[in-house]
Amino acid sequence: MVMPILDTAATVDSSRPTPLGLSTPQPGPFDVEAPPNHLSPQNHQVNVAVFAPDLDQVELAYQAPGDGWRVHTLPNVEDGVHFGIVNGMPPGTRYGFRAAPAEGGLPLSVPTVDFDDDGEQTLLLDPYGRAVDQRGEFLTSVHMATGFDWGDDRPPRTPLRTSVIYEAHVRGQSMLHPDIPEHLRGTYAGMAHPVMIQHLTELGVTAVQLLPIHFHLDEAHLQDLGLTNYWGYNTAAFFAPHADYATEAARNAGPHAVQDELKGMIKLLHAAGIEVLLDVVYNHTAEAGPDMPALSFRGLAEDRYYRHDAHGRYLDTTGCGNTLDFSDPVVVDLALDSLRYWVNEFHVDGFRFDLAVTLCRDAGNQFDPRHPFLRAIEEDPVLSAVKLISEPWDVGYGGWQTGRFPPGWSDWNDHFRDGVRRFWLSDQAAMEAGGQGGSIASLAEIMAGSESVFASSGRTRLASVNFVTAHDGFTLKDLVSYDRKHNEANGEQNRDGHGDNRSYNHGFEGRSEDESIVAARALSVRNLMATLLLSIGVPMITAGDELGRTQQGNNNAYCQDNPTAWLDWSRTSEANAMFRTTQELVKLRRWFLRHQPENFPAKANDASLQWFDDKGKRMTPARWNDPNVRSVQLLMGSEDSEVRGLIVVNGSNQDMKMVLPEILSETGIGKRMFELRFTTSVLHERRKGALVASGERDILQANTINIYRT
Repeated sequence: MVMPILDTAATVDSSRPTPLGLSTPQPGPFDVEAPPNHLSPQNHQVNVAVFAPDLDQVELAYQAPGDGWRVHTLPNVEDGVHFGIVNGMPPGTRYGFRAAPAEGGLPLSVPTVDFDDDGEQTLLLDPYGRAVDQRGEFLTSVHMATGFDWGDDRPPRTPLRTSVIYEAHVRGQSMLHPDIPEHLRGTYAGMAHPVMIQHLTELGVTAVQLLPIHFHLDEAHLQDLGLTNYWGYNTAAFFAPHADYATEAARNAGPHAVQDELKGMIKLLHAAGIEVLLDVVYNHTAEAGPDMPALSFRGLAEDRYYRHDAHGRYLDTTGCGNTLDFSDPVVVDLALDSLRYWVNEFHVDGFRFDLAVTLCRDAGNQFDPRHPFLRAIEEDPVLSAVKLISEPWDVGYGGWQTGRFPPGWSDWNDHFRDGVRRFWLSDQAAMEAGGQGGSIASLAEIMAGSESVFASSGRTRLASVNFVTAHDGFTLKDLVSYDRKHNEANGEQNRDGHGDNRSYNHGFEGRSEDESIVAARALSVRNLMATLLLSIGVPMITAGDELGRTQQGNNNAYCQDNPTAWLDWSRTSEANAMFRTTQELVKLRRWFLRHQPENFPAKANDASLQWFDDKGKRMTPARWNDPNVRSVQLLMGSEDSEVRGLIVVNGSNQDMKMVLPEILSETGIGKRMFELRFTTSVLHERRKGALVASGERDILQANTINIYRT
């Protein structure tokens, strides 16, 4: 064992309580230059500041590359912030904090323990640390230098109107890709490999939304089961990238190489016109419940960082054992500083906020749409310019807040998810069993942008992030293949995961070789994807759905870091067909948008969205409210437009003859011709390009969508 060396050389006068973390000292006009450090000829001085009101004195323990451990007591305290100038901390220095012994009241004291890389955690991570070094169970923060050659990198700034989001996991995206070199698979570099970028651009997505890449830890119960937190929703450091997603070469080279690989990924995606959005988890930390070891926040300022009830017990609105207290300005500032760092230093284009309601709860634990956190983002020139997406719920009282976030935000629309699944799956199952499905009205409302959900917030219908699947839940293929979840591999006796999936297995649970079942499932998948990509709002595709990915019925694969959760790139005929379908629908979406208003108001505009029944007549209240009516026609585009789009839905289990709406030609004489551009029926290849005059009939197969243009 090597005992730490005391560091007594420091300049006290020039130290500052802000910014928190490590920063370059800013000497004042009367400061005296610090004497040179005998262990560092360059005298690598760092201003160190940590918010730790729970500690009387704070020791910084640090180890410069190639040196032994040193200990320095931060000499100054102001409003709970301990700070001071420390010498001999070049980039790459590992460090952490701990309570300083109070023996004799000395500003510097001999430590009673030393730091063993193979031992248990003895130091507290810096909440503002830019990197984390993990050696077994021993974690330290790392002093990082800035600097990266961004060249002419520019954010794509894709408007919400034309955005198509692709939710992906850095590791799972490329782990099984045969055309990506093995040493790059499952890494930041693999995500930006030319083969992967080609897939994304050919598909037509404009943004990748990455599951958490902040440094995270595995929960104790998963470690006991030999599993890991694959999704990463267990953040331990809000400024540090997760090093395990970097290549082995980058990890061996050190934290700076890890950062460079991540920045290089973003730079390459930007060059292809693809934005990078981060899924961020500011609602709780990896310290979990009060019985777990203190890693950082709990040891520094437990009462300030975490929400407690009147009896001093943790309030939990996340289901994770602890909840960060966003009624405290210190927590709000932590999140804001972290967000700015990722935008400024990593050029990310936006964020999706996990359990975002928790971030907007006031001192009374109530959701506040004018919460200081939301107002600060609105007023921030950096953060207000990027995409902001809420997961608008948590597990606390009053936790469902879809549609209530303020202007500048978009919300994950679970109303859309549930309505689309209900219409195309659970209603279909009910009808197949001899029962009745719901009316067309609910599907029409969400296709038009969920006016009932978003109008009251003062936002346009582009505030709706539409999705049918996400990382959490069944894949698109599993939605049509399983009635029940199959999560036994998670080690929780299938108790975890959602029980209400609104799925339909089409008569057989799991994989089937029955051609009629396979065909019925493929039709349902096409209907789901077509509804997603042709509805007003911002569509989000879950990675792998465009390839028919299955998780074998596991609807909570958060701990499955294996082929269950990784994308399958074998490109079977089924996968190729699904890719072509998705690709074609994305192209149709772009075409439809060209003939729509620039901004979709919160309330549907009759001039751009017109609804007709199967007779080609305007929909009436009686028809909307009739539960037996499961067909509708949506004419999109202004009345004076020469080119308009028509979406025709037949949600019944019978073929129908639909009279297409009567529209005069541009001269006001005669009828326009509708050209069939896409149908979800098996007749797509045969019928594509067929012409039908307005006012004439066309046949729609049962449970299909036809898409025309004039």
